[in-house]
Amino acid sequence: MRLEGKRAIVTGGASGFGAGIVGKFLAEGAKVMIADLNGDAAAAMAAEVGAQAQACDVSKDTDVATLVAATQKAFGGIDILVNNAGTTHLPAAMEEISEEDFDRVLAVNAKSVYLTARHIVPLMKKAGSGAILNVASTAAVSPRPRLSWYNASKGWMVTATKGMAVELAPHGVRVNALNPVAGETPLLKSFMGEDTPDVRAKFLSTIPLGRFSTPEDMGNAACYLCSDEASMVTGVCMEVDGGRCI
Repeated sequence: MRLEGKRAIVTGGASGFGAGIVGKFLAEGAKVMIADLNGDAAAAMAAEVGAQAQACDVSKDTDVATLVAATQKAFGGIDILVNNAGTTHLPAAMEEISEEDFDRVLAVNAKSVYLTARHIVPLMKKAGSGAILNVASTAAVSPRPRLSWYNASKGWMVTATKGMAVELAPHGVRVNALNPVAGETPLLKSFMGEDTPDVRAKFLSTIPLGRFSTPEDMGNAACYLCSDEASMVTGVCMEVDGGRCI
């Protein structure tokens, strides 16, 4: 029960890595608000696991404001924020990515961190405590070709994490990030371009431990960084990647 009494928001929490983080947080005693663009999936998962749910497009200020208000109403406060929602463009030469895809990737992966900070950081400052976790990617550390603007968006998250950490430390708020390698999530096919045995084998050959990240891997790492066990840890961008970035 390392998160007993903690109140958390997990964006993109209805599937993939987000669902793994939600499950671990609940098992460790936290109250969790599942925020997801797919409101029906969030509601169904919340009903199944004993959480709260809120439909939310994290790239829209009004949606984030509604999410924060709903969480405060349900829990009375916010101790943990996990910025997990993310998206990518399909693999292609950088000059061939459409402006629409570029704008969508930066809005979901970067602007969302700004928007959640805008609404939640003041609450954590007032409380004098809090933990924020940004889910970045190994793409920020070891970029893959043909995922140029996705790589850049995750590099932005890493720099944002460090900047947030140093600014918020005097207020008792810690900010860290996770850099997962690709896993069995809805985005896996988009990263690979196509999902075939040969493409999977080629992808896995770049991971020394020989497997994808799992939602459980992410949940375990997130639990540590958001718990009081990590009270001296801030500004860290932890690879959960089976050695991919070595």
